[in-house]
Amino acid sequence: MMIMIRAIVRPEKSDEVLAALMDAGFPAVTKYSVAGRGKQRGIKIGEVTYDEIPKTMLISVVPEADKEFVIDTIMDTARSSKKGAFGDGKIFVSEVEEVYTISSGVKEGASAEEVAA
Repeated sequence: MMIMIRAIVRPEKSDEVLAALMDAGFPAVTKYSVAGRGKQRGIKIGEVTYDEIPKTMLISVVPEADKEFVIDTIMDTARSSKKGAFGDGKIFVSEVEEVYTISSGVKEGASAEEVAA
């Protein structure tokens, strides 16, 4: 079984998280910029309220056996301090039913005979 891990982190921490994942042997990550808010409902600076805060979403699909290690790596790296702080982000985990490589048509984990037509 494969697991999809979606981590929403502070933009200034994304390169550090990517480097930690690479060093840990998990180089395959999709990264894109997102904006949103959590429980804090945005942030107020002076008279201006920012409803949506810029974040970075990192998505990786890993074997189930590596799930906890990858989550721990992301959490340890993405925290803004030893204790953490509001706005450090969230991690969402879900099962992946199937994975296909587009270039070869191979279903991941499948034998050569199961190549898609």
